Parts: sequence; structure tokens; C-alpha cells
Amino acid sequence: MATRSQAKQTKAKASSDRGFLGDVSSLWQLVVAYFKQETLEPIKGLKRFVAWGLAGSLLVGLGSVMIVLGALRLLQTVDAFDGNWSFIPYLVTLVVAFGGTLAAVSAGNKDRKKAKS
Repeated sequence: MATRSQAKQTKAKASSDRGFLGDVSSLWQLVVAYFKQETLEPIKGLKRFVAWGLAGSLLVGLGSVMIVLGALRLLQTVDAFDGNWSFIPYLVTLVVAFGGTLAAVSAGNKDRKKAKS
């Protein structure tokens, strides 16, 4: 009879160990599920936002280059810039492009300053 009671005690210890291991396992699964919910899913949602932002910025940049090249071509057709003054269209378009870049950067910095306040 002593062996039967020892076997019952051994089974009780094993089941309590499995209970603790089961709790640890379920806690681990809960932590992993929470991590996925709070970090990975929002990052997946940002993919589309970032993709559209990149596409838009590339198209705006390409459009700006085309406008500056069009302005250069327009200024090259003006007869006043012939001969020794042929560098003026390039200088004007360089100043316009630099001014547009400076305006865009300063507008971006202004938004960041407002967000920090």
C-alpha cells in the first residue's frame, strides 16, 4: 500500500509541475500575441502609408525638375540672352531651384517646430 500512496504523490507532483509549465507556456503565448498585436500589426499598416508617401515625393521631385528644365528652355529662347549673356538662363534657373528647395525645407522645419511646442 505504501507504493500506491507514493505513486499517487508522484502523480500529484507531476500534474502540479505540468500545471506550472502549462501556465508558463500560456503566459509566453499571451506575451507573443500581445507583441504581435501592438508592434507588428501597426507596422504592417504603415507599409501602405510609407509607400504612397515615397511615390508622392518622387513624383513631386520629378515634376519640379521638369518645371525647372521647362523654365530653362523658355529662358534660352529669349533673344536678350544671346552672346555674352548666354549664362543668365542657367543662373536664373539655378536660383529658382535653390529657392524652391529652401522654401520646402523651411516649411518642413516650421511644421516640426510647431509639433515640438
